[in-house]
Amino acid sequence: MNILFVCTGNTCRSPMAETLMKAKEHDAEIKSAGIFAGANQPIADNAIEVLQEFGLSFDNTSTQVDSELLEWADIVLSMTESHKQTLALQYPEFEDKFFTLKEYVYISEDQWRHLTDLYTLLEEKRAWILSQISEDLTEEELEQHLLKELADEIKAIQKAEHELPNLNIVDPYGQNIEVYRKTRDELNQTLNELVKKLTSKNK
Repeated sequence: MNILFVCTGNTCRSPMAETLMKAKEHDAEIKSAGIFAGANQPIADNAIEVLQEFGLSFDNTSTQVDSELLEWADIVLSMTESHKQTLALQYPEFEDKFFTLKEYVYISEDQWRHLTDLYTLLEEKRAWILSQISEDLTEEELEQHLLKELADEIKAIQKAEHELPNLNIVDPYGQNIEVYRKTRDELNQTLNELVKKLTSKNK
């Protein structure tokens, strides 16, 4: 399996993820890139330091996401939901490969299917309500009517989303060394779970 880690500039989170993942036992090929990365930039000094504390180093420089990398990857694991959304807008042809790292590791297919079904029901009911409205309503009146009629569906979605974990990896950019350590440790813990998931899939 080819795995691409993605963040903003490929100088903090995604290169740390690449380095940490390469040090673990698995059969995957690993690369990283940034959506808005400059070419050949070194990683942040604090990222270098916290990796060295684990006896590790990142041997590359920054790389920008492009179609060739996305074609190479079997899965693309972003650091935040915002990264995932940006990738989907820029490269819709690869959308089925895009996940946040935490989403891919921690959320079951049943949970996503349940949430997707709730959103589908909401949109279907919204469309039906709109088709039944014959009177002329102001935009504000229409919004209030929809909120009232869809209250149960909205509540169910909010409950399902509240049960999901935070899917973003903390951004240490411009922060002190302690924040970088926190991000490294968060990544390391999540990547340990990723290895377990990959190993179970290969059995």
